[in-house]
Amino acid sequence: MSVDESRAPDETDEETDRSGASGFQRGVGRVASLAGGRGGALIILVGLLVVFSIVSPDFRTGNNLLNILRQYSVPMILAVGMTLVIVARGIDLSVAATAALSGSVMGVAFSSWGWPAPLALLLGLASGAAVGAFNGFVITRWHVPDFVATLGTLTAVRGIALLVTDGLPVPDAQAAVEGRTLPDSVLTLGGGTLGPIPLIALVALVCVLVGAFVLGRTTLGRSAYAVGGNPDAALMSGIKVARTKISVYVFSGVLAAIAGFMLTGRQGSANALSADQMELQAIAAVVVGGTNLFGGEGRVSGTVIGMLVIGVLSNGLAIIGVSDFWQRVVNGLVIVVVVALDQWRRRAARAVG
Repeated sequence: MSVDESRAPDETDEETDRSGASGFQRGVGRVASLAGGRGGALIILVGLLVVFSIVSPDFRTGNNLLNILRQYSVPMILAVGMTLVIVARGIDLSVAATAALSGSVMGVAFSSWGWPAPLALLLGLASGAAVGAFNGFVITRWHVPDFVATLGTLTAVRGIALLVTDGLPVPDAQAAVEGRTLPDSVLTLGGGTLGPIPLIALVALVCVLVGAFVLGRTTLGRSAYAVGGNPDAALMSGIKVARTKISVYVFSGVLAAIAGFMLTGRQGSANALSADQMELQAIAAVVVGGTNLFGGEGRVSGTVIGMLVIGVLSNGLAIIGVSDFWQRVVNGLVIVVVVALDQWRRRAARAVG
């Protein structure tokens, strides 16, 4: 055996050990890179569309596809804000409650207090921003973990919304100023159409474009990536970590307020208990779309794909007659599998180096 031949296996082993990756891991990485993250979600979305279109002619009708857009526009708006928060290594469990609070505040200010529509809308937006600022303050100044802080805010905000509305739908026939229901702009955007396209879907599209611009083209977006990737390094490089985290929570709160307005307009009334569990749909869409739950990676476009996966899956299962109980089971399993594949892909990529 020559010297070179005797050294070759050792060099190969050393290279493998240094990278931490075996051939199996590299193979798994290649497969997972196709199946995980945004690419995997897109493949699943296309597959679902094809399967449900073949199984049920009712699924592929234009009205049904528009119904998916209409039904999932509100959680889509919530998910845009959630994307920035998660990229900055946070999580916001209070977005759905914030949406209910903002819609309730706006509705009460307009229908019961007699405020002009612009002022009622501004008050609703301010309530959403205030909840976001409070979350950011508690997390950065009191050093309460994001999960715990926003979980507490979720409960408190629901309670405030119930206090504001006395637990009744708004407008309340007993408390409303005569002739006042909800602002026309809210009813039109939430329930109207432009041709066949629901206006609520166009509002969601605008929010998606704004979110993508903020995350990809602004200082706040770049800071969110840096803070989410390595907070200590971001701080040492001069990035104001606390200000960045507060800003992304405020951004999420404002989008939650807009989502609350749209939900109020779609339902024709505000309700303190509305948007229940939409925060879970928003988080699921973000992680299915390939955003790293541990921060530093993610795109709004991936979140859009993730929300479409959730919407198409739920709608398709309902159309083919799967019970609501089994829909929840399947939805949960798909989310777990997609996220597991994404995490698998990330580990394999790190192992390969």
